[in-house]
Amino acid sequence: MLSPEPLKLLAFDGEDLEVISTHLQDAAVKPVDMAFLPREKRFALVVDRYDWCGAQSGERTRRRSGLHFERVLGVKRSHFEQNCEKSEVLLSISFQASDDPAGQVTLFFEGGGAIRLEVECLEAAMSDLGPAWPCGSPPPVRA
Repeated sequence: MLSPEPLKLLAFDGEDLEVISTHLQDAAVKPVDMAFLPREKRFALVVDRYDWCGAQSGERTRRRSGLHFERVLGVKRSHFEQNCEKSEVLLSISFQASDDPAGQVTLFFEGGGAIRLEVECLEAAMSDLGPAWPCGSPPPVRA
């Protein structure tokens, strides 16, 4: 039985972001599915996340999810190709305050890649965008 409940999470501090990071651990993301929108001060990405909640009941499923950060002033990439179609594995996301409430959000990827966001303050949202599908199966076709 596939888990019917989609997740919707908000983060306004480091502890909140740790919860989102946990749910997105091992998510597959294509660099072309990430965008920095400087006029809107937004960084957004779409991932295929492992459904850790379903795993507790023995289900092995993935869900397509959207994640966006608001009040983003700048983006820096390290060991990361933006125009690549190959999926990267997201390991974790962290927040480090510099001049409270401003700071840096860092997305860490398998293989040593990282993306750092300079933010005025931490404001993030994650939402599941569709139904779960079994691991090992292709994802549903995007509308």
